[in-house]
Amino acid sequence: MQQSPSSAQTSSRWDNLNCDRGELSDLQMACIICGGQHFTRDHWEFMQTMPADPVDMVDDLVKMGLYKENQLRAADSVNAYALRKALFLKTVGRGDPQREKLILALCRQAGGLENAFSAAFGPQAGLFFADSIRNSGHTRREFMRNLAVGAALVTLASCGGGDSVTEEVPDDPVSTEGLEKTELQIGFIPITCATPIIMSEPLGFYEKYGFSAKVVKMPSWGAVRDSAIAGELDAYHMLAPMPIAMTLGLGSTAFGVKLASIENINGQAITVAERHKGKVNGPADFKGFTLGVPFPYSMHNLLLRYYLATGGLDPDVDVKIRPVPPPDSIAQMVAGDIDAYLMPDPFNQRAVYEGVGFIHMLTKELWPGHPCCAFAASEQWISENPNTFRALNKSIIEAAGYAQDPKNRPEIAAAISERAFLNQPVEVVEAVLTGNFEDGNGNTMDVPDRIDFDPYPWQSFANWISSQLVRWDLQGDGGAETIIPEQGYDEVGKEIFLTDLARELAQELGQTPPSDIYRTEELKFDTFDPENPGEYVEKQVNEYGV
Repeated sequence: MQQSPSSAQTSSRWDNLNCDRGELSDLQMACIICGGQHFTRDHWEFMQTMPADPVDMVDDLVKMGLYKENQLRAADSVNAYALRKALFLKTVGRGDPQREKLILALCRQAGGLENAFSAAFGPQAGLFFADSIRNSGHTRREFMRNLAVGAALVTLASCGGGDSVTEEVPDDPVSTEGLEKTELQIGFIPITCATPIIMSEPLGFYEKYGFSAKVVKMPSWGAVRDSAIAGELDAYHMLAPMPIAMTLGLGSTAFGVKLASIENINGQAITVAERHKGKVNGPADFKGFTLGVPFPYSMHNLLLRYYLATGGLDPDVDVKIRPVPPPDSIAQMVAGDIDAYLMPDPFNQRAVYEGVGFIHMLTKELWPGHPCCAFAASEQWISENPNTFRALNKSIIEAAGYAQDPKNRPEIAAAISERAFLNQPVEVVEAVLTGNFEDGNGNTMDVPDRIDFDPYPWQSFANWISSQLVRWDLQGDGGAETIIPEQGYDEVGKEIFLTDLARELAQELGQTPPSDIYRTEELKFDTFDPENPGEYVEKQVNEYGV
């Protein structure tokens, strides 16, 4: 096997390949590999001494400072596709957006990532990835092999056609003019529902839109609500029913909040303590249980009540439902304080991971495509910062669109699992985001839409939420039963859910949002017609007695 070039040799070539084009223009000539103009002498010297097996370059790359030990550990959790793309941008782009555009354009000219690597490593480059995607993960050598592929970009950095390439990459940065505020604090609860809000910090979506934004981890939904009212945050990750409840003054002082876009659909589950395994098969079996939900005004509470009622249980009589901050849910289950919970992930999957509980049902089985969490801001803050709000919402919608693509989810899982964000094992978060998971009952599941990311805030979502606030009288004194019908279901939804704006921003991003604002919602036990929410509630009460 060829010997690896020394660190000094490799570093020298790195410097040569990044020197100013103008100083070495006399050395440029057509490349027989790519057909473009570049510094052919340096290119060929580098190619001739490059190891036949790129894994042999790893030590040099570490010595050169291109890879740090923590980066190697993080990369181990990213799949082959995401790893190749990340290494392209990190190794050669060096954080420069224009340089990254150039590199991606060069890859396109080469006919894709694999062809680009072939240009650097030869026709066997495709073998680098044949052993990459395995259910059991990478062996050390397989991982290092895939990691080393990024070194190919040392060559590609100066390969591909000189100035003409730059001209082919459109300079279309996002305009950041007119932003009233750029230093932002955005509150979040550490759950996978907040994926677009969280990932936008480490993956650069906030930065792209001109923001120096920090996501702030909050201990509970009550803390999010109180911080919103106190004006301590610029924007927030909220449960979809919270803007309705807060604006109408249900459970707190009335405070105007707008739901700007939906963070996630699906993404929850009913998890039962291991001690009850074999005893719970349907809703009637929960009688006498103490059940946890993250907040009274949550889809979790509404969906749990919906499910229990179909089994003949009165959620206010036959069980005890109480708020439990999601990060506390597993500890309370272990302590025996709760028997089961309907919680956001990753705490359902974490219970399985720890052997504490089993997944009884995914909430997508109750209502496929149901909303869960949302991106929201106060009416006052929006009026004071209209341009900032629009750009911030657009960054979230773009992030949600990125998270929709299953290929991106391992990368996202690695980014948001960090201590500053979810603080969870990456394999737990990846199991949730990819839908490849163990359910705690001995089954290996493949449910790609266990959680999904569709930012469109359907008005039918708002009407269903309002109908259930009426059904269960969640203000506690009959207030919801009079406030919502008096104002009208449609009026409440249109005032709080900014559906038209979300559509407009999505279209600007090249997404294809719906043109309708209402749709018929198909649930497990019934069908919701958003034009007749009052009749829907009446039918539910007549059929189930509650």
